[in-house]
Amino acid sequence: MDMQGARQLAIGQQQAWDALNDPGVLKICIPGCDSIEATGEGAYALVNAIKVGPVAAKFKGAIHLADVNAPHSYTLNFEGNGGVAGFGKGSARVTLTPQEEGCELAYAVHATVGGKIAQVGQRLIDGVARSMAESFFKRFDEEMQRRHGPPPEEAEEAGEKPGALKKMWSRIKGGDKPAADGD
Repeated sequence: MDMQGARQLAIGQQQAWDALNDPGVLKICIPGCDSIEATGEGAYALVNAIKVGPVAAKFKGAIHLADVNAPHSYTLNFEGNGGVAGFGKGSARVTLTPQEEGCELAYAVHATVGGKIAQVGQRLIDGVARSMAESFFKRFDEEMQRRHGPPPEEAEEAGEKPGALKKMWSRIKGGDKPAADGD
């Protein structure tokens, strides 16, 4: 399986780099992740629940970072074993490029699977992989917004200016007009 893509992130390159190397962030963002722990410099142990069609299993795996060029890029090598369900292994090249507003995260993944999981068909495997990638990025964006907040322009547009909530409530309650008799 080969998959590639790019996403615009609303955070800076260094913030994205730090988050992509933080096991706590990764545990939150990787779909089905039960645990991820650092086992050494650029090495992690991972337990991940994956379901592809009728085949579901917990995969125990290892991730090792290579070709690290902080905060620009690295190659993430991975392998996992799900017992009778099968195995998966491969690599992903991850690149962070600064942009005017935030940074772009680009990735290219090459992976192979074997065992029962490989028997469900390549189209189904590709669909699950794309769905997991989309879910990861959605969760990653949400976690980065939670940690770093929206850019200042977006915060103002969302009504997070000082007193904005009070003004909105006043309009809802009719505070801009004189009170009617009997109120």
